[in-house]
Order: sequence, then structure tokens, then C-alpha cells
Amino acid sequence: MSEGSSAAKADIRARHRARRAATDPTHRDAAGAALAAHGAAWAEQLTGGTPSTFCAYLGVEPEPPTLPLIIELHRHGHAVLLPVCEPGRRLSWTQWTPGVEFVRSRYAPVLEPAGPRLGLGVMTSVAALFIPATAVDRDGNRIGQGGGYYDVLLGSLGRDGLEIPFAAVVFDAELLPAGSIPAEVFDRRVPAALTPSGLIRLPDPA
Repeated sequence: MSEGSSAAKADIRARHRARRAATDPTHRDAAGAALAAHGAAWAEQLTGGTPSTFCAYLGVEPEPPTLPLIIELHRHGHAVLLPVCEPGRRLSWTQWTPGVEFVRSRYAPVLEPAGPRLGLGVMTSVAALFIPATAVDRDGNRIGQGGGYYDVLLGSLGRDGLEIPFAAVVFDAELLPAGSIPAEVFDRRVPAALTPSGLIRLPDPA
């Protein structure tokens, strides 16, 4: 990544993190409920209601809350896998169930579920992924949380030829106009954004 692109992304990330920190708790709770409804509807569309496996993540304050989405997917009979950070910016996956214990990651400032870990091979059985983002533009360019774990994951899926649907989870104000986020040749564009207003297909000319 060029220095200019890196600095621009860092500036966008910082501005949106500050916006998230100032979000009213009532607004955040309402956003979580809406994300759950729209995410579950997308899962229904993808699977026709057949119990399937989805990858998600635990979004905690000030991120968009994803626990309601995780619970709703589980309520519909789907298996939900949550990420565990490994060395080399790799992710493994642990199945979420109600009451699962969460522990602090050894490698990143996040909470992770305790339990048996599944490797990248589990992706062959995954119906879709819900991934974190700080912002997404309408061209499908994404700014992540800064750790690079999902950049590595998406790159691995691309090299393996696994075309798994995925959506970045953001607040409505974090879906930016086209051209807002610098793109590098190796970036994998996001095909959809899950927002409290609904699932937005990308790139989107609106």
C-alpha cells in the first residue's frame, strides 16, 4: 500500500471511530436490532431457510452490535462460527452457542469464544460471512479495523477460488460515496454492506 493511501485510510478510520464513540446507546441498540433483522433475511434468501453455517464476529461498543444478529441466525437453526486470531494474522473459527465463554485474544484487542478451533478448510461449508469494517464506499472498497486479519482471509479465499458471499457490517453513515476510499490493486472489493437500513449490494450507483 502506498504511503498516501495508507495515510488516507488511517484518517478515515480515525474519524469514523470517533463518530462511533459518540453514538447514543439507544441508537446503537436500535441499529443492532435492525442489523439482526436484515442479516437474517439475507441468510434466508441465500439458503432458502435450510439450516446452514455462517461466519460472523462479535461487534462490541463502539462497533455496530452484532450479538443480536448472531442470536437471530442461531434462532433460525444456523450454525454460527466466530473468529479466533492466530499468529501471522490468520483466523481460525469456533462455533457460537448461547452461554459460550468469551476470552481476551492473545493477538488482538478483541474478545473470542472459547472452544475447539476450526481451520480455513471449514470455509467450504460456509454459506456467507459477515465481516467487520470501519467504513465501506459504494464502489465496494473497505477499510477494516486495522489488524489485517480479514485482508488475509479474503486473500486466501480468493487464491483458493472460494466464492463465498460476504457483507461488511457498518452503520448507515459509514457507507460512503463512491471513490471515498483509496483502492489498491490487491484489495478485494466487498460485494455487499449490511447496514441498519438494509443490505446494500455493491458497487452501487446510488
